Amino acid sequence: QVQLVESGGGSVQAGGSLRLSCVASDTPYCVAWFRQAPGKEREGVATIYTRGGKTYYGDSVKGRFNISRDNAKNTVDLQMDSLQLEDTGMYYCAAGWSCRDFDGTRFPDWGQGTQVTVYA
Repeated sequence: QVQLVESGGGSVQAGGSLRLSCVASDTPYCVAWFRQAPGKEREGVATIYTRGGKTYYGDSVKGRFNISRDNAKNTVDLQMDSLQLEDTGMYYCAAGWSCRDFDGTRFPDWGQGTQVTVYA
């Protein structure tokens, strides 16, 4: 089991930026960022294979968000630029074995989440 701790959430004005960080107790095969807004289903944001570095992004964040990893520190960061009101939600880091389709069932380990609030 991999322990995951997120940080970096906060409140930001629309158009601004935030950088989230996920620290893992080990080096998972695949790390993902998911988010969930009140009353909405969980949504896959971005994933990264920690060995090869291949990344995938949800359609709503392509071109605005960037996921990266530092295997020496067991961290995966999510740089979020041009934030929109619709980006508001709780952001979760998850570790699993398949990065391609944002299937939450393939991620057995989850962090507690960090809140991101974008205001007008």
